[in-house]
Amino acid sequence: MRHGKNVNHLGRTTPHRKALMANMASSLIIHKRIRTTLAKAKALRTYVEPLITKGKDATTHNQRTVFAYLKDKEAVKELFTVVGSKVASRPGGYTRILKFGNRMGDNAEMAFIELVDFNEYFQGFGTDKKETKKTRRGRSKTSASTTRTTSAPIVETLVVAREEDAEVIEESVAPVEDVAVEEMPAIEASAEVQSEEVVTAEEVATEIEKTESSDANATENQEGEEENKPD
Repeated sequence: MRHGKNVNHLGRTTPHRKALMANMASSLIIHKRIRTTLAKAKALRTYVEPLITKGKDATTHNQRTVFAYLKDKEAVKELFTVVGSKVASRPGGYTRILKFGNRMGDNAEMAFIELVDFNEYFQGFGTDKKETKKTRRGRSKTSASTTRTTSAPIVETLVVAREEDAEVIEESVAPVEDVAVEEMPAIEASAEVQSEEVVTAEEVATEIEKTESSDANATENQEGEEENKPD
């Protein structure tokens, strides 16, 4: 049983496993991202990260040590010139593993393994956060002074505008009163005419009554005379 044994041999012999890790590490350093199974990606992470740490310090000893593991001159040159300067400020965790499903056929779990600092999509991810407003109970002296200075001309303009509106209202009201006063005699004259018309109507009614009464008396007198005539 494999109690306490944390190294995954990946079902290979030791020379085969070393060659596999060296080949995958060289490809990761050159291409910055490779696709493999999840088990190989986890094994490669523990293999390549110590080499990337050595790539930060470009000494002859570190270069020979890394070459003993990778056995690839191009990968060693890329590690000490490009990758080492890029990850110089990072204290560890140079790689990232991203799962993306199972492989058709044997249903093996597949994953991407990549260098963190060379992924442009994830750089700055989560930094565009909206700044929360900080509420303060009291205003600073500068803000209070600026509000006062800015509000003073506004108040002055409001007062001037109100005075101008009052003058306009007075000018518009004065001619109306004059016109009303000028029209008063005409209104009184029309009232007199109406009163005169009413008086004349009453007089006409009385005259009509008088004529009717006189006509009635005349007819009565004629009837009385006819009765008094001898037959």
